[in-house]
Amino acid sequence: QVQLVESGGGSVQAGDSLRLTCAVSGRTFGIGIDEMGWFRRAPGKAREFVAGIRWTGALITYYADSVKGRFTISRENAKNTAYLQMNGLRPEDTAVYYCAAALGAAYNHWGQGTQVTVSS
Repeated sequence: QVQLVESGGGSVQAGDSLRLTCAVSGRTFGIGIDEMGWFRRAPGKAREFVAGIRWTGALITYYADSVKGRFTISRENAKNTAYLQMNGLRPEDTAVYYCAAALGAAYNHWGQGTQVTVSS
């Protein structure tokens, strides 16, 4: 059974940085899991995609326009862990952040979420 556990959220000021961590157990990167992603849900809004990293063939990263240039997704195979480095945080980045794993073509395993609050 695949389990994802996020950590690293918190309350910060605008302009600060945070690094979110997603530890994966039950499957190994590259053996069954080909892609990891980060999503977020702000209060009163639908869940939205933030960043993804795919390693079927070449390593590819992609981002929502709202975080491009500020957030960086990465992975560490030896630890079966994915990260989301968030710099230049803004109040509009306030949300619960979820990591997700794709076994096959879609994101089908999710973590429990970690709260990020950015005050101005």
